[in-house]
Amino acid sequence: MKKIIMTSKAPAPIGPYNQAVLRGNTLYTSGQIALHPETGELVLTDIKTETQQVMENMKAVLEAANMTFNEVVKTTIFITDMNDFGQINEVYGSYFNENDAPARETVQVVRLPKNVHVEISMIAVK
Repeated sequence: MKKIIMTSKAPAPIGPYNQAVLRGNTLYTSGQIALHPETGELVLTDIKTETQQVMENMKAVLEAANMTFNEVVKTTIFITDMNDFGQINEVYGSYFNENDAPARETVQVVRLPKNVHVEISMIAVK
């Protein structure tokens, strides 16, 4: 049986999907972008600030499922400019212990929702 995970501490979905779905011990998150959950405004000051907002949104979704970044086993990062990879990676990496960081792929795409520069999704297992 699946359980829908929703929290007001992360942006509400902007389409027909949920923030995350928990099936058994596995959490599947939707992609998070840099929408501030309280204001609904995009946080696009610079790529590091944008990435930090994405990770904070993801943290809120994980916490709503009683999980942390320690349970994340797989991430997918979509970016619009591979030249931003280093700065995104620096912020992203600060949320994980390098010794047990999750598997990951990072892909450059032409465009993301609301013209943001980074979107991240995760799979976590309790």
